[in-house]
Amino acid sequence: MSLNNPHFEYHHHLLTALKEAVAQQPPFNLADAGEADREFLTSLTSLSEASTLTEKMAYEGQQLICKAIASYPHITPLIPRDLFWFFGGDCLHFMPDEEIANYQLLDERRFEAEEKGLNFHFEGERAKIFGLH
Repeated sequence: MSLNNPHFEYHHHLLTALKEAVAQQPPFNLADAGEADREFLTSLTSLSEASTLTEKMAYEGQQLICKAIASYPHITPLIPRDLFWFFGGDCLHFMPDEEIANYQLLDERRFEAEEKGLNFHFEGERAKIFGLH
């Protein structure tokens, strides 16, 4: 999946915004941040700068989301819920069943539109499914 894909582009934007928000939070914004903290931010930066999503990167995304929850609970509210679903795997443990069902429905509609060659407005359809309108 690459930046030419609107689905990836949407999530790439969320990941970039997350990286920028995390960089402003302690311990990441402190001059004396620990090595593990610097490595976390470096990994998040590398992931946000990628122009394609590989299987390895999807795994790294899962690991970063899970590490954020375990090691940096104060940044957990900064993580868009869409990224939990996008990276999947262990991230799904942090999602309630109803939310997972909504994302499954969203993916089904997206795949159906792609199969029919129709344009799919991810954000608009997401807003409808999640009752954001």
